[in-house]
Amino acid sequence: MPIAIVTGASRGLGRAFAADLARAGWDLVVDARDATALATAAASWNADTRVVPVPGDVTHPAHRSDLASAAAGLGGLDLLVNNAGALGPSPLPAVAELAPQALRELWEVNVVAPLALIGRVLPLLRARRGAVVNLTSDAAVEAYPGWGGYGPTKVALDHAGRVLAVEEPDIDVYAFDPGDVRTDMHQAAFPDEDISDRADPGDVAPALRRLVGRRPPSGRYRAVEVLAVTEVGA
Repeated sequence: MPIAIVTGASRGLGRAFAADLARAGWDLVVDARDATALATAAASWNADTRVVPVPGDVTHPAHRSDLASAAAGLGGLDLLVNNAGALGPSPLPAVAELAPQALRELWEVNVVAPLALIGRVLPLLRARRGAVVNLTSDAAVEAYPGWGGYGPTKVALDHAGRVLAVEEPDIDVYAFDPGDVRTDMHQAAFPDEDISDRADPGDVAPALRRLVGRRPPSGRYRAVEVLAVTEVGA
């Protein structure tokens, strides 16, 4: 069985990613800060796979070590999905009005933590020629008002992933853009809007599994493009 770590798996995209991988027969190590929500999510997935919930905060070094140990206990690691992330203050402030402490917290969650987790599990990924998927956003490539805190963190993680791909040629490193998805984070970004027209997380999740299954060259991929390629059988 292939083995994956999925962070931020108690809700939204993380929960959908984990559920989709479980249905496909993957064993999972999953985390979230809310232990009860994580246990509830894990209990709803495919009972034929091994699922190890590890509640905690990915910004804590000890928790990252726990995730690595859990994966090793299952037999190794084929995939790390860095899904956990933070949006910052809601409503989104102008970049010049973003409080320094809020900015520091964004970088800690969205850049420092995923890179530190990659470093912690890298020996496991090397051993199985695994893959890293870092969740990204179009806010990393477009200048949207209010996204001056979140967007640059994704720019940094995207570029660090490109460097990692050069440094570790036996590991595939993907920046995965799910598009606009109906999640709590997306609602927080648009607190006064009806986001019911956005894609459901469950409809987007198969794109990640298909990307990892195809294993194209390391790079940046959009869910809509991955799904379109699959549909035409390319």
